[in-house]
Amino acid sequence: MESYASWVVIAILALFVLIVLARAIRIIPQASAGIVERLGKYHRTLAPGLTLVIPFIDRVRPLIDLREQVVSFPPQPVITADNLVVSIDSVIYFQVTDPKSATYEIASYIQAIEQLTVTTLRNVAGGMDLERTLTSREDINLGLRGVLDEATGKWGIRVNRVEIKAIDPPASVQQAMEIQMRAEREKRATILTAEGIRQSAILTAEGAKQSAILEAEGAARAAIVRAEGEASAIQTVFDAIHRADPDPKLLAYQYLQALPLIANSPSNKLWILPAELSGAMAQIGQAFRGATDPA
Repeated sequence: MESYASWVVIAILALFVLIVLARAIRIIPQASAGIVERLGKYHRTLAPGLTLVIPFIDRVRPLIDLREQVVSFPPQPVITADNLVVSIDSVIYFQVTDPKSATYEIASYIQAIEQLTVTTLRNVAGGMDLERTLTSREDINLGLRGVLDEATGKWGIRVNRVEIKAIDPPASVQQAMEIQMRAEREKRATILTAEGIRQSAILTAEGAKQSAILEAEGAARAAIVRAEGEASAIQTVFDAIHRADPDPKLLAYQYLQALPLIANSPSNKLWILPAELSGAMAQIGQAFRGATDPA
């Protein structure tokens, strides 16, 4: 019986030792931090790795994630400067930089960030009208980040980015905006169509102008070439006559041969005998008389 009791005592002591070792040894994962409280007061911050604490005296609070966290808040109604209610959906990217401050300076830093985001968003967007609110997301993001980063600094939290996911105006405003956008598109289409017609008319007129200019230049060039050819032909005939040195009798005979051709022209309705005809006849008569005279 004494042997059995001693074994029970040894087993209880071994179990107690195991429990003490289990409570004394702590393994902190990477990108995490642990807060150690000794007798209810802050003692130290545990870094990642293996560490030892005093059982039943030291207490390790729940681990704090040191990675960048993303929190998406539900859409919040915001009244703009022109008294229109818009719904704004935001996303916050933050990171815990001081585990001690995040544990003791604020009860729930995620809830605090959410409420601070809502109030800051209403202050920033409330000073803008609807059109500026819809087109100034970057300004809203910068305003939110500045206020949040300043307020959360004492909590051991750094706000890295603030993004506006969506800004939804009222349904009536959306319909009015769609009508306005449709009217703007139709206006641009009408302007482009008119511009195309105008440009087409200008190009057509330019083409007709260039064609007329080219035709006129071609006609003028043809007339010049034709006149130069006629002048050259006349000059050639004139040079040939002078080189042949014909006598007046031959010229008179050639003149008489050309008269029937002149008379047969369809454009001649009235034939007037030229004054030179009598001179030509006299020359021909003298030629015949000279031919009948004996040598």
